[in-house]
Amino acid sequence: MFYAILVIAAFILIVFIINIRIVSQSNAYVIERLGSYHTTWHTGLHFKAPFLDRIVKRVSLKECVADFAPQPVITKDNVTMQIDSVIYLQITDPKLYVYGVDRPNMAIENLAATTLRNLIGELELDETLTSRDVINTKMRAVLDEATDPWGIKINRVEVKNIVPPQGIQEAMEKQMRAERERRESILRAEGEKQSVILKAEGQKSSTILKAEADKAATILQAEAAREAAIREAEGEASAILAVQRATADGLAMLKAAAADSMVIKLKSLEALQKVADGQATKIIIPSDIQDLSGLLTSLSEVVKSPVPAGKQIQGSAD
Repeated sequence: MFYAILVIAAFILIVFIINIRIVSQSNAYVIERLGSYHTTWHTGLHFKAPFLDRIVKRVSLKECVADFAPQPVITKDNVTMQIDSVIYLQITDPKLYVYGVDRPNMAIENLAATTLRNLIGELELDETLTSRDVINTKMRAVLDEATDPWGIKINRVEVKNIVPPQGIQEAMEKQMRAERERRESILRAEGEKQSVILKAEGQKSSTILKAEADKAATILQAEAAREAAIREAEGEASAILAVQRATADGLAMLKAAAADSMVIKLKSLEALQKVADGQATKIIIPSDIQDLSGLLTSLSEVVKSPVPAGKQIQGSAD
């Protein structure tokens, strides 16, 4: 009897231990009781009723990446191409994920393929190649709305690769090469044009600088000539002023010395002698000088001095 009780206790303990479950982080267990949904276990320690409860599915709550094979699509201008996409999804409700749809990954793949065909069918080839962001945004919105009853959240959709037909690729390469050659020709022409403009501007600047230099040199020469003329005129004026000042000083000295009439007449004879040395052909002598008997000696000296040919000494008929 004792051994039977011990065996039963051991069996109950083993069953109890076996039905203890620990759910780790970012995971969830969907539990059924007697074939119907009972509860969802999240992180922590849980106990499953023996023979009544059953773990239907272990669900990961981490963000997952679904990479699908390339899908053939046709554009609006009837170009067939291969497009493959990547979908980032996350399970938000384990119950809906288990009971909402059968084989969710296949359902999402088929839904993504049909959505992609619908979107590409509204775009032409060039728009398809340049509108990846638009395609990604529209696909994410459509897929997120469709998978919401399945307990799945579509976080992001990326068009990974777009492969047009070989003929289209060759035509695009030729078009790209022609466009690059056209841009190169335009850039070369712009460079040559800029070079000609800069050269002309340089020549113009050189001519302007040369003209300004010549103008400045002419102005400096004119200023130098004007300054020389002013200096020469000032020198002549100074000389005339000095002569006049010397004459005035001589007259002042004669006046101060109270010179008599004889001295004045002698001065007149000296002036007459200077006049005789000039180029005049006729000399008029005042009559008062001729009547001076005291000045005969001076007059004889004047007469002895050489008189140029053609000159005459004539007395005044005063």
